[in-house]
Amino acid sequence: MRFSNCLFMTFSLLAALFVVLLGGTGAAQAQSPFGEDGPHIIPQLVAESATPAPGSTVLLAIALRPKAGWHGYWVNPGDAGLGMDARWAVPAGASVGTLRYPAPQRLLVSGLMNHVYEGPYALLAELRLPPGAKAGQVVPVALDARWLACTDKICVPEQAKLSLSLTIGDGAVTPDARQRFDGYRAALPRPLGSEAHYTVQGNRLRIAIPYPAAAPVTAPWFYAETKDLVAYAAPQDARRVGDMLVIETGVAPAARPSGAIEGVLTAGPGMALALTARPGPVPTGGVRVGEDITRQVDAAAFLLALAGALLGGLLLNVMPCVFPILSLKAISLAKAGGEERQVRREAIAYALGALLSCMALGGAILALRAAGTSVGWAFQLQDNRVIALLLVLVVAITANLAGLFALPALDGGRQGKGVRGAFLTGVLAAFVATPCTGPFMAAAMGAAILMPWPLAVTIFAGLGLGLASPFLALAYIPSLRRRLPRPGPWMEWLRRIMAVPMALTALALGWLLWRQGSGAGIVLAVVLVAATFALFAAIGRGQRRGMATSVWGMAGAVAIVVLACAGAMQLPAPRPAESVEGAVPFSTERLATLRAEKRPVFLYFTADWCVTCKVNEASAIATDDVRAAFAGAGVAVMVGDWTRGDPVITRFLETQGRSGVPLYLYYAPGADKARPLPQLLTPATLTELVKG
Repeated sequence: MRFSNCLFMTFSLLAALFVVLLGGTGAAQAQSPFGEDGPHIIPQLVAESATPAPGSTVLLAIALRPKAGWHGYWVNPGDAGLGMDARWAVPAGASVGTLRYPAPQRLLVSGLMNHVYEGPYALLAELRLPPGAKAGQVVPVALDARWLACTDKICVPEQAKLSLSLTIGDGAVTPDARQRFDGYRAALPRPLGSEAHYTVQGNRLRIAIPYPAAAPVTAPWFYAETKDLVAYAAPQDARRVGDMLVIETGVAPAARPSGAIEGVLTAGPGMALALTARPGPVPTGGVRVGEDITRQVDAAAFLLALAGALLGGLLLNVMPCVFPILSLKAISLAKAGGEERQVRREAIAYALGALLSCMALGGAILALRAAGTSVGWAFQLQDNRVIALLLVLVVAITANLAGLFALPALDGGRQGKGVRGAFLTGVLAAFVATPCTGPFMAAAMGAAILMPWPLAVTIFAGLGLGLASPFLALAYIPSLRRRLPRPGPWMEWLRRIMAVPMALTALALGWLLWRQGSGAGIVLAVVLVAATFALFAAIGRGQRRGMATSVWGMAGAVAIVVLACAGAMQLPAPRPAESVEGAVPFSTERLATLRAEKRPVFLYFTADWCVTCKVNEASAIATDDVRAAFAGAGVAVMVGDWTRGDPVITRFLETQGRSGVPLYLYYAPGADKARPLPQLLTPATLTELVKG
């Protein structure tokens, strides 16, 4: 660490501490001790409701916006800095709770680790109003706030006196305020709901955090809210041991950890969990999170997954969406006769196209899962635009096979165009294979997404290699190629026959578009099929007259692509599919409808990172006895997924006096209120609900 930087930052922090401790007077404009005007972090005090009801709780936010290059600090600023000092003034009978901070970021400056916010952020606090407040009564709220604003070279103490006036009323919240505060809530860490444990060995702290093995985690980091405990700049090692995530880091030189440790675990973009750790057992071993776990993956499991991918890719060739393409390329090899060099160049180009396509799809899956999104093979078919574009592409291939026009990538190239055509065909074969799922693929793809990315990408490459293997075998084993029928007029009949399975694939995509977009989806599918056939039939007539594909033909193709994307974006959102338990997704409107129908409702809230939730689902909610009892009593099962911190669910949890999951509620027919259930469920607990 450079001495000048250290001295300058120390002086800045001492000046800031002096100003804060003195609690000097100040207006909303901050003043730098070096004569530079502020504020560098612009504050604003806002309330979610301007007309809160008597005795209610209204959420307040100190919204802070750092200027470019400046940052504010978390409640525990790390090696340097100061958090917010908030002093409230409210009428008698009212009170303001503790500030709640969003998850911070790390900033390392000259060896000092800081926990900061470099963009806009908000600190939240609950204002509790007295039950005896009268409608129309004005409730003034005043705040004297002090904080530290810093760059990587200078720190400036700032303060502001902020105020607002609320009027006791009906508790209404405007749509703009709801949206704004939902964003603030989503940035808060979610309570873990399970207790973590820690041990100290020498100068190392190890924390075991309950976290399901199947839940995604990316670059985890533990921010200790308990101050002066950990060495903030020390590297952290994260390992997965079953349903535990173990974080190991350094202990501060003078620290003697004992009692509870509070902190926040960030497990990936947008995923932060607030937790409490107490002394207790911490498992050893496990698999390191990150690239270094490559060598720790069981070799047999990797080889089995790779073999499954190779075999699954091979069997994809007999699927109706791929077989027509493969068969025509195989016949094109027979046309090449004894030109071994050309045949092998085309085979390598075809294989390379298939490999790159499968690796690109696999990389996209891994990237999305790393960002916390649960996706698998064919994830792109969840997007209506992709389905529409695939439909256009498959219809174009069908028209080509039916003889309406010539598609160079399928018809093969000549004089150097064969390699390019073979590569494009490999890309095309892998892409149109997306709607198909062959045997062995599910297990291989499922294993791949749970492995480190180098091994996962290798498995996806294995899928592409399996897809290309018949073409490679024909190219490099002349005796196989000689067994192919000699070219002749029969090939044109084969082309037309191959149009049938391709047309069936187009029909399946049209059905999928209908399922995704209801009646509007089938209308879009019919329009796209008709437009595509009409366009390529016109192009084919020009080709038969010796004309090259004209500008208007290209413009027509672009217009159809634009129509497919624009039309797909206008389709209504599909109704969410029911889960395997027969549960319907949570919504306040659906809940109100079910209760109005006098139906019993079992409502539960869960999250992928909640171990208790997953245990309850497997051992109680999803059991045959509970399903049968609920079905016999006509119980509607409703589930709320809080994995990504859905603000609608957050607000509902707050109305139930909860800040996290799990939460289990039972609404008896006609009951005014829900009956809360224990956080640990048994089948008997649930079946007893519907007896008598």
